[in-house]
Amino acid sequence: MTWWQWLLIAAGVTLAIYAAFVAVLIIAGRRQDARALAGFIPDCIVLFRRLLADDRVPSRSKLLLAALIGYLAMPIDLIPDFIPVAGQLDDAIIVALVLRSVLRAGGPKLLHEHWPGPPSSLNALTRLAYGKAPASSPAVTQQPIRHDPNSVGDSRHRR
Repeated sequence: MTWWQWLLIAAGVTLAIYAAFVAVLIIAGRRQDARALAGFIPDCIVLFRRLLADDRVPSRSKLLLAALIGYLAMPIDLIPDFIPVAGQLDDAIIVALVLRSVLRAGGPKLLHEHWPGPPSSLNALTRLAYGKAPASSPAVTQQPIRHDPNSVGDSRHRR
């Protein structure tokens, strides 16, 4: 087999495991957790894009995010993805370390402002970056601020 066939197999296995976790949560009656897990990766992609576009994020953090995106897009990893568990685990650890560094540099306000997902996922990221979600955190007490690219700041344009 060629390297790209192994890459496709690894991607398929990863997607199947991800879907299995979501299915188990649905079967267990935890639909809200399943929805949060299913949307976590897309929410992280939106978070990365928003952090890269924000002028308040330090240049070093933007460089780390860009390097992370490049690393994840490369077919070559520290541990090849076709090795079960360890192949995906190295990617997850690198993502967690970079996110922790970037979020600590930007502060919790940026995370709460840019996170598009549910509060349960926001709490998980807050714990990753800062150790634990403080009781007064917006992640615990209210919905995160949502960005609406179509809004122009005038309430007449909102429905």
